[in-house]
Amino acid sequence: QAHFNHPVELRTDAVKKAIERIENSGAQIRTQSPLLRKINNDARIWADMWREQVNLGLIPYYMFVVRDTGSRTFFEVPLERAWNVFRRAYRSVSGVCRTVRGPSMSANPGKIQVLGITEVKGEKVFVLRFLQCRNPNLVDIPFFAKYDDKATWFDQLEPAFGKTEFFFERGNLIGKNGRDEEVSWE
Repeated sequence: QAHFNHPVELRTDAVKKAIERIENSGAQIRTQSPLLRKINNDARIWADMWREQVNLGLIPYYMFVVRDTGSRTFFEVPLERAWNVFRRAYRSVSGVCRTVRGPSMSANPGKIQVLGITEVKGEKVFVLRFLQCRNPNLVDIPFFAKYDDKATWFDQLEPAFGKTEFFFERGNLIGKNGRDEEVSWE
């Protein structure tokens, strides 16, 4: 896994040589990066970075939200902004660049992707899903969080529709290795 924050980092001879040496060993290189305010929070930057990565034989893999650690406030962006940067960049690149997933958060319940923002039952909501979870049966199941224009991390979100907990918190589904039919849909 390689970590690049800006397409400029891909243009140095040292980086190109390192990539070439790793690829010559037969390894594939997947890339990831956080979305960073004042550095790469622009769709054009991401689209350029993904294109350059693909041209160098790299596989764009994750755009993630700045983690909830340390001094993140300088770099964090609201989840809505992260989603808009991702989707605009994603729409502007060819299929070979669309191996990337994001924006994602490696949060306590699992790796969560923001799929979008929509209105359901008259309520504006974030549409989310698990990309990874301790209970693999919860992966790829969409769920909703109440829209919050200031939220920058999953723990700042609340369940939608007046619920007091997310579907995976009921009955400790995260800690179980159950089957899809154990998940109750309301």
